[in-house]
Amino acid sequence: MPVRNLIFVAFVEPVAASQVFPRTEWPLHITLVRFDAATTDGADVADSIAGLAAPHAQAALGAPLAVGEHAGFGRNGSVLVNLIKPQPDLQRLHEGLVEAVDALGGRILTPAHTRAGYRPHVSHHGSKRLHPGDAVVLDRVALVDMAPGGDHTTRCVLRLWSQEPSRQG
Repeated sequence: MPVRNLIFVAFVEPVAASQVFPRTEWPLHITLVRFDAATTDGADVADSIAGLAAPHAQAALGAPLAVGEHAGFGRNGSVLVNLIKPQPDLQRLHEGLVEAVDALGGRILTPAHTRAGYRPHVSHHGSKRLHPGDAVVLDRVALVDMAPGGDHTTRCVLRLWSQEPSRQG
C-alpha cells in the first residue's frame, strides 16, 4: 500500500483549497504535525485523516496568536524562524491532530517535537517573515500533500478549514 507524505499546517498567508505550489515557495505557516500514513481498508488516507481532524481544526479557528522572538531551528540553527507564543487553543489543536494521526496508525516524522515538545513557529522564507509582536489569527488550517502524485517538488492543499471573514454592515 502506498504511503502518503502529509502535513497539517496553519497558514498565516492566504491560500485556497486545491492550491498547488512549489516546495520552495511555501506560504508562511505554522507546522502542526508532519506524518506519513497509509490505509489498508481501501479508503483514501487523506479523506480518513481529514474526517478525524475536522472537529479539532474547526474548534481552533479564530484563536488569536502572538508572534514571539526570532530563533534558529534545524542543524546549527540555520533555519530562521519566529516562535509563536504559547496559546492553549493552538496547543489543543496540535495535540488533537497528533491523536488523529495516531488513530490511523500514521508515523509522525519528528515525535520529539510533539505534545510537550511542540514549539510552534513560522519559518522565514526569503524576505517573507513575521516580526516579534505581530498578532495573527488562526484562521486557516490545512492538510497538505507533500508529494502530490509522487512529485516531491510540489505541494497541494488537500483540505482547508477556514474562518469566514466577518461582514461589516
